[in-house]
Amino acid sequence: MILERVALIDRVSSVSDERDAITCEATLPLESPVFDGHFPGFATMPGVLMIEMMAQAAGYLILARNRVTAMPILAGVDSARFRSLARPGQALTAQAKLVHDGSGYAVLDTTLRHEGQRFAEAQIRLRITPFFSEEMRGHVIAMIATHKELDAPAGPVLAGAA
Repeated sequence: MILERVALIDRVSSVSDERDAITCEATLPLESPVFDGHFPGFATMPGVLMIEMMAQAAGYLILARNRVTAMPILAGVDSARFRSLARPGQALTAQAKLVHDGSGYAVLDTTLRHEGQRFAEAQIRLRITPFFSEEMRGHVIAMIATHKELDAPAGPVLAGAA
């Protein structure tokens, strides 16, 4: 995980056959400038980054559903709840389940867990829009391809992407 680049997903561990659910994983770094002020002496992942991690998992699912032909953009966060603090070194699992896909929007129920314990949850709304440029689409495809762990589940994500 590279917090400063807002690259919060280390790997996609599963995409359902129906492409309506996804599980992603990441491990919080032991040190990061983000932790310097949040909180001094008791480092935690900011809640906004917990939401971003869930939104990125939701985005990966939408990329898988549309075979990287359209870009998911965060459009809303509803019913966000934080139940525990995420600490440096913890392995986190983000899950997203599709609730609605249509009219240019997708709505997904998301959770963030550590060792099965629910840390956060939110309903994420994504706007599905054409890529702003073919260059941007290429960057997204390249980003997905850099995850060696994506080799097995990448099939649903990258199928037809080239």
